[in-house]
Amino acid sequence: MRAAVLYENNEIRAEQVEQAVCGADEVRIKVMAAGICGSDIHKMQTRWKYPLPAVMGHEFSGVIVEKGADVAHVEVGSRVAGIPLVPCGKCEYCKVGEFSLCEDYRMVGSHFHGAFAENVVMKATNVIDIGDMDFEEGAMLEPLAVAMHGVLGIKPELGDTVVVFGIGTIGILVVQCLQLAGVKDIIAVDISDGKLAEARKFGCRYTINPREDNLAEKVQEYTGGRGADIALECAGSKVTQEQCLRVTKKKGKIGYLGIAYADVLLPEEAFENIFRRELTLKGFWNSYSAPFPGEEWTTSIAFVNQGRIQLKPLISHRYKVEEVGDAFAMILGREEDYNKVMILPQEE
Repeated sequence: MRAAVLYENNEIRAEQVEQAVCGADEVRIKVMAAGICGSDIHKMQTRWKYPLPAVMGHEFSGVIVEKGADVAHVEVGSRVAGIPLVPCGKCEYCKVGEFSLCEDYRMVGSHFHGAFAENVVMKATNVIDIGDMDFEEGAMLEPLAVAMHGVLGIKPELGDTVVVFGIGTIGILVVQCLQLAGVKDIIAVDISDGKLAEARKFGCRYTINPREDNLAEKVQEYTGGRGADIALECAGSKVTQEQCLRVTKKKGKIGYLGIAYADVLLPEEAFENIFRRELTLKGFWNSYSAPFPGEEWTTSIAFVNQGRIQLKPLISHRYKVEEVGDAFAMILGREEDYNKVMILPQEE
């Protein structure tokens, strides 16, 4: 089959590779769409710690074309999304249904070959039916479930004002989930005017570009001097990870969804806000709960199929498997705005 193969940091080549054998408890999925995750960029550049050569891609959907002898709950021809986390099922966290915290998990696209290929073989327990959902939407269920995990976990209340830092794919999905949760006002923060324009299209009442305006002063203005009830960090930037501490009101809540790729050193004032304002800080990793894969996934599928969450408008670029290297080069070059970049493995 054709696949985009990572040989070492920053070296991806499209070529023919042997297909994996489909085991008794596995299925083979013909991959129809696969998204590039922000974490893929960092891992591909400098942080790859898994076996090489590798095929990346953990956000994907497709059609089951083969199933193992022991697989009974899904059928050949089913339209499914892949659930990339394979929990160990044995650690103390798995035993209580906290699968995101598994002590010995493995991931499709890291520990196993992933979906930047014509097909992928995985455990049958790691697929979920998407019905008639568009395949590109199905490939975005994984990042949507990540956003849903954070919003469900931070527990916004009806009428809250929330600041969302970072209006990329996860940020916009968080915005849509917050609206469904009954949040009154959403303040979007980003250094890209293009992304702030997108935020307004998706219902954010206020937008702030900190390069042009004083962030803290604007949040105070938009909240009547109180500060935000909740701040959600989706950018994975040490700057925004600190800024959350400056804009949240007393007794407010902060949720961190973005990965830290550098040390976060806090100025005295920002750190003091944690205890002087008695802030609640929570981290959100991955997108799973019990019963596996969890309400994050089932709720996401329901809202997309009901038309209450929009995914297709977030797709900015589409590439073939042979062009995966070009897709990464575009993202790393930052010469044009992008949002979700989609890989379409099948020949037209």
